[in-house]
Amino acid sequence: MEKVTADAKKQIFAEYGGKDTNTGSVESQVALFTARIKYLTEHVKQNRKDFANTKALTTMVGKRRKLLKYMERKDVLAYRELIKKLELRK
Repeated sequence: MEKVTADAKKQIFAEYGGKDTNTGSVESQVALFTARIKYLTEHVKQNRKDFANTKALTTMVGKRRKLLKYMERKDVLAYRELIKKLELRK
C-alpha cells in the first residue's frame, strides 16, 4: 500500500464524493480514512516500535468509527453500500 498522495486523495473524493472538490461528504471522509488506515497498518506491522504512528492509527480508527455511526443513523442504505464498497467488516 502506498502513502496517500494528493492525486490519490482527489481520486478518492471523485469516486466517493461525486467530484474531486467534494471533500466534506461523510462518504469521502470515510474512504480517505480507510486508505490512510490501510497504509498505516502496513507501516506499523513493519515498525513495531513506532508508537507515534500507532497512536495516530488508533485515533483514525476511532474517527472513522464515529463517522460510520453517524452515517448509519442518517442513511442506513448508503451506509451499507459504503461498507460493502470499502470492504469493511461491519
